[in-house]
Amino acid sequence: MIVGVLGAGQLARMIALAGLPLGLDFIFLDPSVDACANRLGEALIGDYNDPELLAQLAERADVVTYEFENVPAEVAEFLASHTQVYPSPKALAVAQDRLIEKSFFRDLDIPTPDYAAVDSLENLQQAMSTLGYPAILKSCTQGYDGKGQSLLKSVDDLTSAWELLQGVPAVVEAFVPFNREVSIIAVRSVSGETVFYPLSENLHRGGILRVSECRADDAMQQQAEAYVSRLLEALDYVGVLALELFEVDGKLLVNEFAPRVHNSGHWTIEGAETSQFENHLRAILGLPLGSTAPVGKAAMVNFIGGLPETEELLTIPHAHLHLYDKAPRKGRKVAHATVRTDNRQQLSKSVKQLSTLADQVDDS
Repeated sequence: MIVGVLGAGQLARMIALAGLPLGLDFIFLDPSVDACANRLGEALIGDYNDPELLAQLAERADVVTYEFENVPAEVAEFLASHTQVYPSPKALAVAQDRLIEKSFFRDLDIPTPDYAAVDSLENLQQAMSTLGYPAILKSCTQGYDGKGQSLLKSVDDLTSAWELLQGVPAVVEAFVPFNREVSIIAVRSVSGETVFYPLSENLHRGGILRVSECRADDAMQQQAEAYVSRLLEALDYVGVLALELFEVDGKLLVNEFAPRVHNSGHWTIEGAETSQFENHLRAILGLPLGSTAPVGKAAMVNFIGGLPETEELLTIPHAHLHLYDKAPRKGRKVAHATVRTDNRQQLSKSVKQLSTLADQVDDS
């Protein structure tokens, strides 16, 4: 069985690492000859919309998936007319535009922060008279890891924030005074079988995820599952989906969803019976889904921009290091480490040690 993957970054790499023990082969399409997943399968190097490469991928892959949601929608639609593509192009299209996404949530009675669509500085000024400060201005498309976003603290920020977006359509969201940020990883198979991982509690800085911790038996689990279930059913979704949420006074507001395996689920590699990556492959291939039960207590720490010495990281109790084979670069995710232990105090201690080392090399 051959799995095609659009993108050959670290998420594609981890998908392949989960699939090789299952006897799967992989073909990656990515513009970069140095993409870190390339050594784990056949590499097609070129633009995502290269007709010759797409024809090769469609002909040879039994199923195609993708590792990030900025794949051109027309590429997914072309491939879907020739082979199986999961998640579907519809899910991709919804996730690619923040305004469409938020309208989709509202249609499903899934609560979101207050927002307004803006396409000019005048529209932004009008919207702020209703939303109030602070607020966050985001481009409708091509935004991830804090890119294409500006915090609006006062009227003095409006002009510069709008100019930074260079006139692209945008959405402005009321700032949410959240108690914490959480996410839920859900998996739905081609058969409709659905499973959920325990909530992840997440810490972001500069719009980039820094730490995720598994929260088994969280009081918000049922509410999060209800929201993500509506999304899965409405999209007739297949594969892993991550839903990011804010907890505000015992209630959840949805921020956004990612139609793919997700950074906040990396702890599942060591911390769950079946990782998100293996379950994604099981889902898109129609195989029985694996258990999402946690194994002990687990968390994940990201390394952004640079790496501490491997030996120093591996001296930390219960740490498992995952290097992405990517050159250090400002703001770039180059590795993560998970911690799994039966002792919550030890988990907290090891996560703190890893975070301290991560901060020392972080140039984001």
